[in-house]
Amino acid sequence: MGKSNSSPKLLFIVNPGSGNNEIDFAEAIRTYFESGNTDFEIYELFKGCSLDKLRSVITQSKADRVVAVGGDGTLKLVAECLEGMDIPIGIIPAGSANGMAKELGIPQELDAALDLVVNGQPKKIHAVKVNGELCIHLADIGFNAYIVKKFDDLPQRGMWGYTKAAWKVLWNHSKMEVEVKIKDKTIRSQAAMVVIANATMYGTGVKINPEGDLTDDLFEVILVKEYSVMEILKIRFTDLPFNPEKIELFQTRDLKIKTKRKVHFQVDGEYMGKVNRVEAYILPAAITIIV
Repeated sequence: MGKSNSSPKLLFIVNPGSGNNEIDFAEAIRTYFESGNTDFEIYELFKGCSLDKLRSVITQSKADRVVAVGGDGTLKLVAECLEGMDIPIGIIPAGSANGMAKELGIPQELDAALDLVVNGQPKKIHAVKVNGELCIHLADIGFNAYIVKKFDDLPQRGMWGYTKAAWKVLWNHSKMEVEVKIKDKTIRSQAAMVVIANATMYGTGVKINPEGDLTDDLFEVILVKEYSVMEILKIRFTDLPFNPEKIELFQTRDLKIKTKRKVHFQVDGEYMGKVNRVEAYILPAAITIIV
């Protein structure tokens, strides 16, 4: 394809396993660009694709913009490859959870999202390093992380799958004893979950973190103390305010969490196993996103 001087070279990183497989995204992207003279390349992720492999694909493509076609997990992968580099990242929401796309107001509709990738403006946003993992959306320990693990094992996606996973977890999950260190404060509490929130909402559009701002140099820590099914479902599916006796919110640049027993841990919708320590700190202006 001939390269026009005005349009940037695009590299699309497509996760074929994302979402509900109703759209062949690679095909749709080709169709969208077939009449124009945009220079683009498509790379389909395979299971277990390593960061090194993806980095070399990106380097070889010499792309001006790299576009994550998938959910929050795909975006995290692309962001990890480009961390600290100035190459802007585009987002085509194609996952079962597209929290970051919603957060940044990126259109869910494919043609509109593709148009934005070509014509949008780059904007720097911060990220959070959590136990060495790049977190651009939300990480948590406890209840929700356990649901992510269970949800991965379920054949259904969406609200019903989530609710089923939540019920299973409710019967099997006991409270954690946590010690959270923020600045010079130590909070000891029983908790159902602790959320490290870079963004303001879960993929469902639920505002767990009304204080969130992707351009400040703070992130939020949300301590969910009570095991109330209602509060947990509220977090995931409504925009109702929390009960402050059950949920506390703090802002910080770094934190340390210790738990008595090992607890379930997830970052950006990806289950990471069990941990009894979490360390997190802010990475200001870590990635550039096209908005």
